[in-house]
Amino acid sequence: MSGHSKFANIKHKKEKNDAAKGKIFTILGRELAVAVKAGGPDPANNSRLRDAIAKAKSNNMPNDTIDRSIKKAAGNLDGVNYESITYEGYGPKGVAVIVETLTDNKNRSAANVRSAFTKGGGNMGTTGCVSFMFDQKGQIMIEKDDDIDFDTIELAAIEAGAEDINEEDEGYEIITAPEDFSAVREAIEKAGIAMAEASVTMLPQTYTELTDEDDIKKMNRLLELLEADDDVKNVFHNWDE
Repeated sequence: MSGHSKFANIKHKKEKNDAAKGKIFTILGRELAVAVKAGGPDPANNSRLRDAIAKAKSNNMPNDTIDRSIKKAAGNLDGVNYESITYEGYGPKGVAVIVETLTDNKNRSAANVRSAFTKGGGNMGTTGCVSFMFDQKGQIMIEKDDDIDFDTIELAAIEAGAEDINEEDEGYEIITAPEDFSAVREAIEKAGIAMAEASVTMLPQTYTELTDEDDIKKMNRLLELLEADDDVKNVFHNWDE
């Protein structure tokens, strides 16, 4: 997503209708289950689960829903297995798109993702066809607040291993290496600083602009179809909106 609209995109995601929120909670529940299966139900001994809990809270998932998801996963370790599968492809005019799924049926996911690309005027490619155009990074977004100053954020982040901190009109962006994300996120949390969003993401190295109205409609259609799919966890692209 383009740099100038990072905070606008966060607000847009959090203002989606109840149906969309239900889909987000479904994916978050799966992430919690996968984290529990990987390292157990105790967040104190499972950094992956701590990250999943923080992500759930940043998306306004109620605490009791989080607790129920963890307990359900802990009591069902031999139950449904969710598999992480990433698809890559192109939207209109060669816009690079990466789709991360978390699914219990990879055939269904592959068919749905391929259909979304086709209906959105693009095509699904092979593994690696566009991922080289992105950098995998930990990204923490903090909205500006009178009680938060840049020096406090910078000190906590840099000491924990952050690579870079950017100040923007609406807030601050902290960038980390993927392996340092958990430590930096926890340092920000311990400093009492609220995070608007925190996740390991794919940041585009360059952006593609669409000027034709038909291409813009097709790209929006592609993103809408992907975001409506219950198996789709994340969608990354280099369209300069």
